[in-house]
Amino acid sequence: MKKYIYNEQNGLWYELQGDYYIPCLDLPAEKEVMHIGVWGQRHLRYIREHRKVFYTNLLTSGKLQSYLSEVETQAQELFDRLMKQRAEREGITEKLKADNQMERIGRMNALRSAVTETVNAEVIFV
Repeated sequence: MKKYIYNEQNGLWYELQGDYYIPCLDLPAEKEVMHIGVWGQRHLRYIREHRKVFYTNLLTSGKLQSYLSEVETQAQELFDRLMKQRAEREGITEKLKADNQMERIGRMNALRSAVTETVNAEVIFV
């Protein structure tokens, strides 16, 4: 049996692996992208589990890393903007930090949890 064969109907080369011919497929090269952080990882886990066809299409087209990079950027910008806006609105200032550190820490932790839920709902789990 030949090691490689060409199928003219679909235009693919096949390689003999044991008793079977396996298509010789190469994924398109992805460009280098920035580090995928916690938001991108969380979204990756979500699409892998709940949107399998979308995940597979991104993976096979070579666009997964750039897509996750965009999600990471969007989520981080939204998180930073909401934290700043809500902290100002709720009166969590440097003066509070100087006067009562523990109260500020508690309020900031509660605020961080609320903002994380908002980012999850609007960017990550969609």
